[in-house]
Amino acid sequence: MTATSPLPVVLAHPGDALSRASRVLYIVVLGALVALGPFTIDLYLPAFPVVAAEFAASEAAIQLTLTATMVGFGLGQLVIGPWSDVVGRRLPLILATVLHVGASLGVAFAPDITWVLVFRVLQGVGAAGGGVVAMATVRDLFGGQPLVRMLSRLALVTGLAPILAPVIGSQLLRLLDWRGLFVVLAGYGVVIVVLAATLIAETLPPERRRLKGHSTTAQRYRAVLSDRVFVGVSLIAGLLFSGLFAYLSASSFVFQEVYGFDAQQFGILFAVNSLGLAVASQVASRLMRRFAPARILVVSLPVMAVAGFAAATAAALDLGLAPVVAGTFVFLSGAGLSFPCIQVTALAPHGAEAGTAAALLGAINFGFASIAAPVVGAFGTATAVPMGLAMGIALTVATVLLWVIVRPLRAQRIGDASDEHLAAGH
Repeated sequence: MTATSPLPVVLAHPGDALSRASRVLYIVVLGALVALGPFTIDLYLPAFPVVAAEFAASEAAIQLTLTATMVGFGLGQLVIGPWSDVVGRRLPLILATVLHVGASLGVAFAPDITWVLVFRVLQGVGAAGGGVVAMATVRDLFGGQPLVRMLSRLALVTGLAPILAPVIGSQLLRLLDWRGLFVVLAGYGVVIVVLAATLIAETLPPERRRLKGHSTTAQRYRAVLSDRVFVGVSLIAGLLFSGLFAYLSASSFVFQEVYGFDAQQFGILFAVNSLGLAVASQVASRLMRRFAPARILVVSLPVMAVAGFAAATAAALDLGLAPVVAGTFVFLSGAGLSFPCIQVTALAPHGAEAGTAAALLGAINFGFASIAAPVVGAFGTATAVPMGLAMGIALTVATVLLWVIVRPLRAQRIGDASDEHLAAGH
């Protein structure tokens, strides 16, 4: 796995030739790439009250810095994904991450909230390279059940990173001020650049960049957007992320200011919730050996909707902390079960335009999520009701879209069809 030794392209799935040790190394390195975006977005969530006090800014203004990063992350993916289908995976990753490092230092030295917003957008654009390249690389290398296993591992990172980032951030705040968190993010970006330069092989050689009917960006977007199932699961993913980020953006204020947690206790709560997500994401990989991913979503999505409404109801009736925490735990466990199913369903049929497909999926995810955070903030964080309602409503709509667009009863189990017609209704 070196930058100077491209993987063989004569196999239908080049990743099949990798040893077990090489696959583990890919999981670790690609996981680090995937985690860069969520860590960039969420590491400083526990510092929200401190940042608001330093800049004399409202809660809505501070939550807007979260939105700014997600907007940058989404727009960055729309550029970097198709670009990586044309020039390969490594160059866009390196250049984007260099931008991320510079923007992180910009936030660390920002004199006011306006400059924080500007650099947070640029941070998001730079962080987009890691997520797109990781997903596209996996699709370049694998198909069938190996693809399911690899995506389930990355889905674990996708789901855990937004939850673990505030945990780590809360612990770092014991040693650093909030600006120090962004110096840490700059250091993370430097590590990614080193990994990209030394360990990431080019998985898209020149002969695979100009496939018939997929030679232009417009053709790649057309191939992806004409796929009804891809569009459906992408919208579902966006709604799922909306519910998740409604929780992430509001929970810092809800649990610290309403329920009296300090930053460290808030971090522990996130750690507890991460356990359910981690276990569920790996259960999904095993379930997909027997059931089509879309059929698993038939169960997980409505359970998440019920969990969100249950948390809102408990808060409205003032039933205490425990039922609110229970509702969020079930919601996050459902997210862990859903993430791998969504990624497999979306990416499996699009090997020829993997970067574009990964970019669209990520842009829709974070585009929807960027709307959820300020909406919840506008309704206030003096109670958990707006947070829970946002979670429940988003997943209710997602459940409807599953039946109307994806049509899960037509889904095929992974392995029962070719890679170009996997997952649901193709």
